[in-house]
Amino acid sequence: MAKDRADKTEAAETAPLYLRIRDALGEAIAAGRLPKGALLLEGHVAAIFASTRTPVRQAFALLEAAGVLRRFEGRGFVVGPGRGAPLRIALSAEMFGDGGAAQALRKAPGWETIYEGLEREMVHLSVFGRHRINEVELARAKGVGRQVARDALTRLESLGIVEKDERMRWTVVPLDEKRMRDLHDIRVALEPVALKQAFPFMPDDERGAMTARLKRALAGYPDLSIEEMDGMETDLHITLLAHCPNREILIALRRARFMLNVSKHIMGVSHEMPKDEPFIAEHLTVFAALEAGDVDCAAEALRHHIAISLPKVIGRVAAFRGTHRAEVAVAAATRSISRRSWRR
Repeated sequence: MAKDRADKTEAAETAPLYLRIRDALGEAIAAGRLPKGALLLEGHVAAIFASTRTPVRQAFALLEAAGVLRRFEGRGFVVGPGRGAPLRIALSAEMFGDGGAAQALRKAPGWETIYEGLEREMVHLSVFGRHRINEVELARAKGVGRQVARDALTRLESLGIVEKDERMRWTVVPLDEKRMRDLHDIRVALEPVALKQAFPFMPDDERGAMTARLKRALAGYPDLSIEEMDGMETDLHITLLAHCPNREILIALRRARFMLNVSKHIMGVSHEMPKDEPFIAEHLTVFAALEAGDVDCAAEALRHHIAISLPKVIGRVAAFRGTHRAEVAVAAATRSISRRSWRR
């Protein structure tokens, strides 16, 4: 039991901060600890979770799309549907059960304050080859201490976005077609296996909530935010697979998630949303098979979904490379290096 809790906590910590805030708010609302009509303001919720307002804003957007929250005169969000006057109540950590959810997020390391933007910049930069990162200059550019910058880079390293060379200097790992194919092969081979092993441990209500999000998104496409798109990808490829009891498979898949980050930071942000929805119906096929208890069919649907995604990602990266330049906010902290020089 203790191991299960530890595994669940570790899996949750791999999800973006805004998804963890969304889940904490959603659970508090479902349990009635945040009553219907309660007014939620970005600043107040951010204070509860000791986060910046950006992940709270993203979490609110997802909960609004799910029909859990509604906007109130542009000054916040109200719990539940309807048009009644909001309840102006004081928020506290206790509203999130024993305060554990808020407490866990309050303990989130300082690197999370800069991570989302830095990840996007590093993924964009990877498209243009290998770049060396100056840790001190990065900290200065982001207005944080060097330790925070180092911790953020270490997180990026665990996902294969950056690495250290033989002289222990940080570099952005270049994203060329060969690397995309190599990462894709890992996902095709291991994600279906992880899904089959995870199936006995998947909570029915969790799968049901994920399916409901997919159906709402399919009906609303393309009027979806990038947070909603990323949330659905996270649901299937990270949260659901995290129930797999084989930790070695999950460790191997961690670096292959770079492919999800590529789509997240190019599609709908730096690249136009596709005319036809890119994956929602395919995800629903996987969930329908799981609901029917046909795990072999679900695994094959997942394998097919991943297999046909590669040309789409390669095309988006090529289009991005052709229309953009290697210009990011941390440019002063990086410099392009040739293949010859980075091997020295």
